[in-house]
Amino acid sequence: MRYRRFGRLGWSVGEVGYGMWGIAGGEGGWSGADDETGNVALQEAVELGCNFFDTAWIYGRGHSEELLGDLLRAVPDRRLYVATKIPPKDRRWPSTRESRLEDVFPPDHIHEYVHKSLANLGVDRIDLLQFHVWEDAWADDPSWQKAVTDLRDQGLVDGIGISINRWEPTNAVKALRTGLIDAVQVIYNIFDQAPEDELFGVCDELDIAVIARVPFDEGTLTGTLTLDSTWPEGDWRNSYFVPENLAASVARAEALAKDVPDGWTMPELALRFILRHPTVSTVIPGMRSLRHVRANIATSGAAPLDDALLATVRQHRWDRVPTEWSQ
Repeated sequence: MRYRRFGRLGWSVGEVGYGMWGIAGGEGGWSGADDETGNVALQEAVELGCNFFDTAWIYGRGHSEELLGDLLRAVPDRRLYVATKIPPKDRRWPSTRESRLEDVFPPDHIHEYVHKSLANLGVDRIDLLQFHVWEDAWADDPSWQKAVTDLRDQGLVDGIGISINRWEPTNAVKALRTGLIDAVQVIYNIFDQAPEDELFGVCDELDIAVIARVPFDEGTLTGTLTLDSTWPEGDWRNSYFVPENLAASVARAEALAKDVPDGWTMPELALRFILRHPTVSTVIPGMRSLRHVRANIATSGAAPLDDALLATVRQHRWDRVPTEWSQ
C-alpha cells in the first residue's frame, strides 16, 4: 500500500481506503451482505495496509459503524482513521435546491447523531465527521458552523467533511472557502471526471483532502452488468439502475471494455485512473469479500497510466445531471 497526505489534517492514509456501505446490509442497502464475510474482508484490508475506513450511520442504521467498531477493538495496535456521516434529518438523498438547513441538519440533530456514531463505534472521538448531503446555499449559515466548531472544541471530532451530492461537484465550493471543511467526498471515476474542472483546483488551493467515492460507478465499471441484470427486492441498485440508466450504463461499459489493456481488468483500470490524479487523497471502493480486498488494494503502487492510455480513457467521460433516480 502506498500512502498519501490527507490534506491539511496531515494524516498519512492508504491511497486505497475502504467504503463500508456494501457490507452493512439492511433497508435501502446492498443485498448479499453477511457479517462473517465482511469481518474477514475488513481484517484482510488492515493486514494489507488499509487504514482509512468510510462509513455512515445510515449504512445498516448504525450496523456498519458497529462492524467498524469491532475492527478497531480487534486491532488496537493499528492506527485506523474513521470517517462517518450524519444522515439528513428529512432522510432525503440527495438534498435539493429547496432543502432547508433547519430541516436537514439542525444543530440538535448534528449533536444527536455524533453521539449515536460514537456509541456505535465505541470511540470517544471521530476522526472525520461528514455531512451526508449538502447544499452550498447553506455555506454561510452560522448554525452548522457553530455546531461543528463546538464539536471540535469538545474534542469529539477532529476533521469536518462534506459528501457532495451525485453529479454536483461544485455544490460545496462556498463551504470549502469558509475554512471549516477539511475534506470532501465526491464521485470521481472514468465516467465522472467533472471534479477535475473546478473542485480539485479549489482543494489544492485550500489544502483540502479529496475522498474519491463510487470508483466503479455503482458496478458499471466492473464490466459485469448486462441488460438483464436484476437484484433482490429491497436492494438499492433496483432504484438506481432503472431501465434508462441500465441500458446507457451497459453501453458505456461495453465501449470502455474495448480500451482495457490486455492483462488488465476493468476495475483495475478504473482505480488506476483515479489514483493517477495527485489531488486524490484516497479512493474508497466498496469491498465485501477477500477477493475484492486483495484485487483493489493490489492496484496501489502500480505505475501511473501512460499518456496515451490516459488520453484514451478520458474520451469515456460521461457528463450527467441529477435525476429522480440518481440519489
